[in-house]
Amino acid sequence: MRSRLAALCSVVAVTAVLFSPGVASASQLIGRNASNVQLRVNARGEAMLSYASAGKRMNVLAWGATNAIAPAMGSAQVQFKLDYAGGWGKYRRNLSKSFVNSCQPYSGPQLSWFVTGCTATDGSFWAVQSWQRGLPDLGFDPWKPLQDAWEIHLSHWNTDLPRLEGWMNWAYSKHFQHFFGRFTYMGQPVFGFNSTSKGEPTDSFGRNVYLDTFNSAYGPGWKRENSFLTHTNTGAFCYGFYEHDPYPGYPAGGRRPQGVGEQYRATVIGPGVTPDVTWQGSPLGPYSAALDEQLKETQRQVYGNDAQCKPL
Repeated sequence: MRSRLAALCSVVAVTAVLFSPGVASASQLIGRNASNVQLRVNARGEAMLSYASAGKRMNVLAWGATNAIAPAMGSAQVQFKLDYAGGWGKYRRNLSKSFVNSCQPYSGPQLSWFVTGCTATDGSFWAVQSWQRGLPDLGFDPWKPLQDAWEIHLSHWNTDLPRLEGWMNWAYSKHFQHFFGRFTYMGQPVFGFNSTSKGEPTDSFGRNVYLDTFNSAYGPGWKRENSFLTHTNTGAFCYGFYEHDPYPGYPAGGRRPQGVGEQYRATVIGPGVTPDVTWQGSPLGPYSAALDEQLKETQRQVYGNDAQCKPL
């Protein structure tokens, strides 16, 4: 989980396409490497998420959360209450077989990494998404068990989706590509107040941007370039495609190349229990002084008073 990138002026609010899988709150992490996923929601607003994982059939009862709240120091983001015993913890009986589904087919907005979803009787939406959040940075292949796991995340909302905006531009005399943007929900920035030295959020509000590169110097297909926090108070971020030394704890092998690719993709876990959202864009074309100046002005507007990012 680290830092900066360069380049394109395509803005995408929240969707990509693909499907297939913590933080305590977010589109909430429920499990990993799931198959045969089934989502049911009853008239009480409780969800039963059933899936197979590690040779077992899991039945998870989830309730008590919708949407998200704005970041507030000393508060906690909304999150589901979860009963991994299928209702035994809440009702002293397993509801997995008797659970009555009242949810209709999903009619909400298109979601990235979508597995299944439905529309509740009150008009709110439920969804399950699955993607590989734990991939190692700098294009390394996974070497630990959970690094290539497909997480499954559950969300419940009745508002507009969170919005992830991204732009590509040139950095440092046109020698590097650079990615910048911001993450907002209901027009307000999404950010946390505390994190580890590695950039991992330590409160329930913080969010990382997970940036992937396609057909790059790391090899064919999608590879994780890096992951970095949205900034406190602004929700902004900036990242440069530079060479990097492997991070502490990573395999040895020399300096990592610039991860410039044929396409880029960024994913962010939604605030509270809203869905995960993505941005996707292309690398820069030939240098354009006019476009460069235009993007510097966009940077000024996006960064505002953010001292961690400066127009490049």
